[in-house]
Amino acid sequence: MDLLNTLVDKGLRRESPTREEALAVLATSDDDLLDVVAAAGKVRRHWFGRRVKLNYLVNLKSGLCPEDCSYCSQRLGSRAEILKYTWLKPDQASAAAAAGVSGGAKRVCLVASGRGPTDRDVDRVSDTIRAIKEQNESVEVCACLGLLSDGQAERLREAGADAYNHNLNTSESTYGDITTTHTYADRVDTVNKAHAAGLSACSGLIAGMGESDEDLVDVVFSLRELDPDSVPVNFLIPMEGTPLADEWHLTPQRCLRILAMTRFVCPDVEVRIAGGREVHLRTMQPLALHLANSVFLGDYLTSEGQAGHADLEMIADAGFEVEGAGEVTLPEHRASVRGGGCGSHEDGGCGSHAGADGAAGGTGGCGSHAGGGVCAPAPASAPVRTAEEPRTDLVAVRRRGAGTDLAPNA
Repeated sequence: MDLLNTLVDKGLRRESPTREEALAVLATSDDDLLDVVAAAGKVRRHWFGRRVKLNYLVNLKSGLCPEDCSYCSQRLGSRAEILKYTWLKPDQASAAAAAGVSGGAKRVCLVASGRGPTDRDVDRVSDTIRAIKEQNESVEVCACLGLLSDGQAERLREAGADAYNHNLNTSESTYGDITTTHTYADRVDTVNKAHAAGLSACSGLIAGMGESDEDLVDVVFSLRELDPDSVPVNFLIPMEGTPLADEWHLTPQRCLRILAMTRFVCPDVEVRIAGGREVHLRTMQPLALHLANSVFLGDYLTSEGQAGHADLEMIADAGFEVEGAGEVTLPEHRASVRGGGCGSHEDGGCGSHAGADGAAGGTGGCGSHAGGGVCAPAPASAPVRTAEEPRTDLVAVRRRGAGTDLAPNA
């Protein structure tokens, strides 16, 4: 297919496709899907080999957010029965982070619900970052606390943060349809503040909120312009008790096309499969590893994810390898601009849609929309499902890990 050959050539040169080419990827047929994956896979392997970076979420403060993001289970007015708790103490957060690191995570993403941090909140998170770094100096720490005020990004960097996550989520033209308590421009401003402070910027999107192909292309091109080091791609998990609870429109094939389009537009950037992969990609998750070079390990912010050991088995069985702590994630031309190797602000941020199913609340929240659902096997007697039927059975509220007395999933 001439389109795919053109996109591969452009990706290897770090050249942007046209909007028409990006839209054409989303419009490809199921018959062409494996060709699309193979083409985008060439670009992914050129810049990132067969490495998969593992990231781990720690929800520092869950629920009770004053923002009204429609996708988020922590939003103002949410009736979702999620865990609600105030700030974890630094030792509690450090213990939670250690579980992820012991499971193979290279980066820990510290997330808190809310519009944005107060100066006291920045102090709390700074103490937590130091506690984590004291335990494991090489671990990368990404903060995701919502909208930043002047000087806060600099203070987080001084405390040892490597990255900051704040997702654009959707196109500027439709942003007001999902959130009214802050603006698209507010989000762009926070990503720019992270950049200016020398933090590795992480910013991504949520697919499946009723957006058009044009909206998806718009937000990915906007992300390319912002130039984050990592782009988390979240797939909406419609959580009961949120305004988007009935938005079940994604298929595994649609998700793969979205990831491929993102890879073609952002060829040398860490593309992360974030919240919702278990629910929407399901048994086709291994194919997504040919498109993205980064995933979350274990649970999300407010919902459960696939078992950590199952993630590791999937990566190995698909012929990929977990990226080591001593390896630099980004290609050399990007890593050198950001300041060097592992742990020194060299690569992508936390990502993860911070809320699609209840992640970090309106503006806070790491991203990974806090919610890939449980990937539990169906009982042997389960009826055969059609592709159009929503898998609501794969969504489960997180009841373990941070904020509980139960061991985390890592």
